[in-house]
Amino acid sequence: MQVFVRDNNIDQALRALKKKMQREGVFREMKLRKHYEKPSEKRVREKAKRSVAPASWPAKSCNARVCYR
Repeated sequence: MQVFVRDNNIDQALRALKKKMQREGVFREMKLRKHYEKPSEKRVREKAKRSVAPASWPAKSCNARVCYR
């Protein structure tokens, strides 16, 4: 990862670096690797993450015989 410093403005370069790291998920990765996670815990976490339905999905509306999605 590379950030250019212009006019000796280190604050702006640091802000740009943090933004790039945030976009690429470096901070999230560091947080996950801070402590060891057992493989079984990792599977449970990933399974829970996948099972959450997006907010854009409408709720099921069920009739006496048919459920519509």
